[in-house]
Amino acid sequence: MTNRIMIVGVGGQGTILCGKLLTIALMKAGYDVKMTEIHGMSQRGGSVSSEISYSDKVYSPVTETGGADIIVAFEKLEALRYSDNLKPSGKMIINDHVMYPASVLSAKADYPEDLNSRISEKFNASFLKASEAAKELGNTKVMNIILLGALAKALDLDGVNWDEIIEENVKANFVEINKKAFRYGHDNINL
Repeated sequence: MTNRIMIVGVGGQGTILCGKLLTIALMKAGYDVKMTEIHGMSQRGGSVSSEISYSDKVYSPVTETGGADIIVAFEKLEALRYSDNLKPSGKMIINDHVMYPASVLSAKADYPEDLNSRISEKFNASFLKASEAAKELGNTKVMNIILLGALAKALDLDGVNWDEIIEENVKANFVEINKKAFRYGHDNINL
C-alpha cells in the first residue's frame, strides 16, 4: 500500500525543503519514493505544496482527492485549502499560525474565523505551536524543521541519520539551528 503525505504552506515557509528532506530520509529508510511539488506564487506568499508517496513500489507521486494519509500544514488556511485531499482516516498536523494572504491584507477578503474549530470538527487534527517554538530557538524560519522532526517521530524514521541529511541539504550557516529544530520537534512533540 502506498502512503501519501502532503506538506503545504505559503511561499517562504520552507515547504519544498521540508519535502525534500523527508523524501531523502524515506529513500534512506529503504522505500521507493516519489515527490512532486507545486510552487504557485511561492515568491509572493502564494500557496506551495509538496506531495510525497512512498511504499515498496510507487507509480505516481500525485495525491488524488481524498488520498492523503497525512497533511502537514505550515499555516491554518493552507490546511483548510488542502483538506479535500485528506483520507477520512487521515491526520492533519497543523502549525497553529496565521499568515494573511494578499487578498486579506488588501481588504478584498476576510480571513476565515474559527479555523481551528472548523478543521477539528471534520478532521483528525493536531495544532502545534511550531512558530512559537522556532522563535524560542532563535530563528522563526525553522518552524518547518520542527514539524518535520515531529513527523519523523510519528513515522518511526528514527533509524535515519537526520543530522547527515540536514548537513548535506541545508546551507552551512543554518545547519546547526536546523538540527536543533529537528531535535526539538522530534523530542518534544507527540502526535
